[in-house]
Amino acid sequence: MTGFAFDHVGLSVADLDTQRRFYTEALGFQQEHCTEFRDAHIRIALLRAPGGAGLELTERAGSTPQRFTDAFDGAGVQGYFHWALTVADLDTAMAAAAAAGARTVTTPAAAARPGIRFAYLADPEGNLIELLQPLT
Repeated sequence: MTGFAFDHVGLSVADLDTQRRFYTEALGFQQEHCTEFRDAHIRIALLRAPGGAGLELTERAGSTPQRFTDAFDGAGVQGYFHWALTVADLDTAMAAAAAAGARTVTTPAAAARPGIRFAYLADPEGNLIELLQPLT
């Protein structure tokens, strides 16, 4: 099978409006589509970054939060625990995210992967995001 391309990642959230505001203000995503399934008490917003990465925010009444205390904590639970975005300027992106309500999880540092700086942050609901800045 060939021809795969990344479209989006899904993120279950407690407050769709707060999370949509964070991802648009902090990381430059734009809303592409919004829908609601009233009988299931679900609201969905599909956001898209200028580089094409998609983020589907799904709010369902009564959902249960998942919290990670640090960048390694999520590896103790099977399944997705963070997602990563490439940024042109890591320090600027971290500052913008903090101004929009993010919590710094790790400060910018050299990654184990050569030629990359990275840092982790948590969005307003505690979801982990890894920001990567290529150094070349």
